[in-house]
Amino acid sequence: MQRATPALSRRLRLFGAAISIGAASMFASLPAFARGPEGIADTAEKVIDAVVNISTSQTVEAKGGGGGGGGAMPQLPPGSPFEEFFDDFFKNRRGPGGGKGGDKGSDLQPRKTNSLGSGFIIDTAGIVVTNNHVIADADEINVILNDGTKIKAELVGVDKKTDLAVLKFKPPRELTAVKFGDSDKLRLGEWVIAIGNPFSLGGSVTAGIVSAKNRDISQGPYDSYIQTDASINRGNSGGPLFNLDGEVVGVNTLIISPTGGSIGLGFAVPSKTVAGVVDQLQKFGELRRGWLGVRIQQVTDEIAESLNIKPARGALVAGVDDKGPAKPAGIEPGDVVVKFDGKDVKDPKDLSRIVADTAVGKEVDVTVIRKGNEETKRVTLGRLEDNEKVQQANAKPNDPPAEKLVTQKALGLDLAALSKDLRTKYKIKDSVKGVIVTGVDNGSDAAEKRLSAGDVIVEVAQEAVSSGADIKKRVDQLKKDGKKSVLLLVSNGEGELRFVALSVQ
Repeated sequence: MQRATPALSRRLRLFGAAISIGAASMFASLPAFARGPEGIADTAEKVIDAVVNISTSQTVEAKGGGGGGGGAMPQLPPGSPFEEFFDDFFKNRRGPGGGKGGDKGSDLQPRKTNSLGSGFIIDTAGIVVTNNHVIADADEINVILNDGTKIKAELVGVDKKTDLAVLKFKPPRELTAVKFGDSDKLRLGEWVIAIGNPFSLGGSVTAGIVSAKNRDISQGPYDSYIQTDASINRGNSGGPLFNLDGEVVGVNTLIISPTGGSIGLGFAVPSKTVAGVVDQLQKFGELRRGWLGVRIQQVTDEIAESLNIKPARGALVAGVDDKGPAKPAGIEPGDVVVKFDGKDVKDPKDLSRIVADTAVGKEVDVTVIRKGNEETKRVTLGRLEDNEKVQQANAKPNDPPAEKLVTQKALGLDLAALSKDLRTKYKIKDSVKGVIVTGVDNGSDAAEKRLSAGDVIVEVAQEAVSSGADIKKRVDQLKKDGKKSVLLLVSNGEGELRFVALSVQ
């Protein structure tokens, strides 16, 4: 047995060598594209000097614990083995006399925090693009060039809705700048390169493919991300995503990861969006987005069937601002916008992005479908204000109204005429007209569509209603006509409108 061991080992080594040689031959015979395109190294070499690291510092006030310490002591479970260690550590930091209630001034000393991100130079005059979240609330911003040169930078402007920022610094020497490419021309599976400062490892180059385009991950009103499997990690934020021509096609902004590291789900703001934002930030120091003055919602299959729109598409106008550009142009609730300024509108997100990207004051044609027919309206766009309206939830007191309720049953809803007592109970504005919902059957389509007591039905199938009997009569007629669903225009107490399609079966 002992003599057999060397021979066996020798055979295994020879077998392993045969496998290695075979594998090497196999990989050598594979085409070049199986290892990735040859141009990655050339592209990276050409653009890497235009990629910078962003270093920021921020002064924050220390928050003392209950006894006043030189910083906030971590909250630990009672009896934790670390409790005694941290207690001693924080007491020692207080210095002589610390912890005895004497030197409170030294207990709450401000401290500085630092963070790192990425960016890229788009102009040799020293213009840098990065993410807003990289530099947000910073007291000091520094740009670190690829050769290690560190220069203080100034903030030109930010746009929180797209998470972009523009910086400016004084060039110490001749710089390398990169240009924006056309992100609309990207193809699924196309190779892209990410360069940045992941985990403070500046100048890191990773490559991957475009996994998806126009990805909406509910991060903001203008979501249209490029998804890539190129490795993007913390610190890559604000860095460029290049195509193989060395053009910036995106700004790496976020990842989805349960661990904090790359799992192949990285997202970049497309260059088409970035270029427009950067241009405005350089010109005005702020964003001046177009404003149509409408509230919109998705055209579901049920709503499309009710409005005779095939296939389901566009953005349904649920409300029109009295002071907005849409009202004088003749756009009304119930219209479905299918084209804006010559561009097709597939869904509400499409319309939001197109309107925002259109110049303030521009006259545009807006194509809507109204009662099955296409109409074109001429609109002069206004400017979208940044202050966002805060919606107050309707209070619903439990006190019953003084008068006796007379209700009508339809569509799984208890319906009643609006009265003074009901307006008071559900806080319905006097300007709101229609039939109030006083109850919703559990398990009904209305409950599933989140109709609730206090909602007011303004229209049924685009006809105004004033009583429960009106609604029941209209629904019965739709059943006779063979309709599968009915379209309701519903208002909350504040007068905010939305459309809801309910089954009539």
